Amino acid sequence: MSYENFPESEKPTEKTVVKNNSGRNILTAILVIALLGTWGYIIFDKNKTRQKEQDLTSQIVNSDSSKNELQRELDDAALRLDALKTSNVKADSLLKTKDKDIDALKARVQSIINNKNATQAQLAEARRLIAQLKGNIETYTAQIDSLKAANTQLVETNRVVTQQRDVVKKSYDSANQVIQHKDTVIDIGSTLHASDFSIEGVKEKSSGKEKVTTTAKRVDKLLISFVIDENRITPSGPKDIYICITAPDGKPVQVDALGSGTFTTRDGVQKPFTKKITINYVQGQKQPVKVEWSQNSKFQTGDYKIEIYNNGFKIGEGNRSLKKGGLFS
Repeated sequence: MSYENFPESEKPTEKTVVKNNSGRNILTAILVIALLGTWGYIIFDKNKTRQKEQDLTSQIVNSDSSKNELQRELDDAALRLDALKTSNVKADSLLKTKDKDIDALKARVQSIINNKNATQAQLAEARRLIAQLKGNIETYTAQIDSLKAANTQLVETNRVVTQQRDVVKKSYDSANQVIQHKDTVIDIGSTLHASDFSIEGVKEKSSGKEKVTTTAKRVDKLLISFVIDENRITPSGPKDIYICITAPDGKPVQVDALGSGTFTTRDGVQKPFTKKITINYVQGQKQPVKVEWSQNSKFQTGDYKIEIYNNGFKIGEGNRSLKKGGLFS
């Protein structure tokens, strides 16, 4: 049996093996380091993103909290303004002149609060505007308090003036009452008085002569005579005398065409008069008066009543009876 000689395969040396293992270890380490670096970067980036999200959430929460606080402060300021307006008429008048500026300031703050993307600078502006509004409210409050104080002083001044006026008016009224009473006494005292009445029926003859008669159908006129007594209070001058004749049937004798009418008595009653005369009275002297009354109708049979009035008062009266004539009268 023959044997052939083959060369033996080269066996790796220990040095070669070590070298190969070392290379693998370095590669493995590099891969591990790269993997760890990648995971580290991923974790770092994820943490950074989470932190950004947390920061953003925190900013949103803080922003919402700031907005809520700003809204509360704005609402509080608005309530104070409304309270000022309703507390006093003068306050409302004062604030109405500022309404345009106040509304513009409130609208700007409200727009910032309603802006979902409001920046910190805008929120800071809103805080500044609310502070300005609060400052204005304090100024308005001081002005209103000043107005109230002035109004209180004015009310007190008016009260004192009214009190003084009432005292003066009371004194004036008392003096005026005395004067009026005196004038009334003088007025009443100056009323004339009539006496010595004489009332006669007169027949006028064709010759012009007159004859006294008591027969109704023959009477053409009534002749009324009386005396105005002396009066030292009545001033001299023209005085109106009203002659009121009442017929036997109880009706007042009035003929408008002959000057009849009405006058007001001191009782406020409208009284018809038959004839009005005016005499020129001389103070402190007696004065005889004669009045004639002719009418456009026949005189009635019966009693005629004659009343004399002056200054609204009845100052005298008399009667005259006219009889029915006989067959040959």
